[in-house]
Order: sequence, then structure tokens, then C-alpha cells
Amino acid sequence: MTTKEELKQKLSPEQYEICINKGTERPFSGKYHDYKEPGIYKCVCCGNDLFNSDTKFDSGTGWPSFWAPIKKENITEEKDNSLFMRRIEVMCSRCDAHLGHLFNYGPKPTGLRYCINSASLKHEMTE
Repeated sequence: MTTKEELKQKLSPEQYEICINKGTERPFSGKYHDYKEPGIYKCVCCGNDLFNSDTKFDSGTGWPSFWAPIKKENITEEKDNSLFMRRIEVMCSRCDAHLGHLFNYGPKPTGLRYCINSASLKHEMTE
């Protein structure tokens, strides 16, 4: 298991703030919000497969949005009542890195929107 000190060395300050301190990036500022290359989005901390580009859609919110994870067991969901809001936090199931939030308004077939910070992801191309 990677320690917080090791992650401080591995991650950028923004990635560390988002993944470890549960921060968020400004809308439309992340490198993947408008990214359209095919592939797998992985956890920037541990490399766990999280989302497939086939489930990515433009939500207009300024964050990468997906309607489903690669495997439900690759993410963890937890109630988040911070900032006077009721949300569901999404985390990597392998390392507990904060990824973003889940909302109940998204496209078919799931009707869900996983609103994910670009800084918590790394993209791996597929052919």
C-alpha cells in the first residue's frame, strides 16, 4: 500500500489535494473534461481500472462524466453531506482515492452521472 508521503512524491499538488484531501478542480479546467480519445480511465494513485471511454459523455458541467464504471466493484460510494449538500462521493475501491461524485441524472441506459475530477484519472489508450 502506498503511504501519503509516497503519494506526495508521486502526484502533483493538485492531484494530491483532490485524491487525498477530497478537493475538486474548477469546472472546465481538467485535461479530460473535453477529451475524446478511446481508452480506459484509471486511478492516478493506484492504476485501478475505473471508467471506459465508451461510457463517457458531455454533461456540460465541465468535468469528465460517465454513465457507468468499468466494474461496480472498482469504485466505492459513500454519502457526502459536506458543503450543505447531499451527494454521493465516489472513491477508488483499491486505494480510497477521492474521484468525484455520483448524481442520479444522466443518460440512458443507467440514468447516472459519475462526475469525476480529471486530476484523479490517468487515461490509457486502447486500439
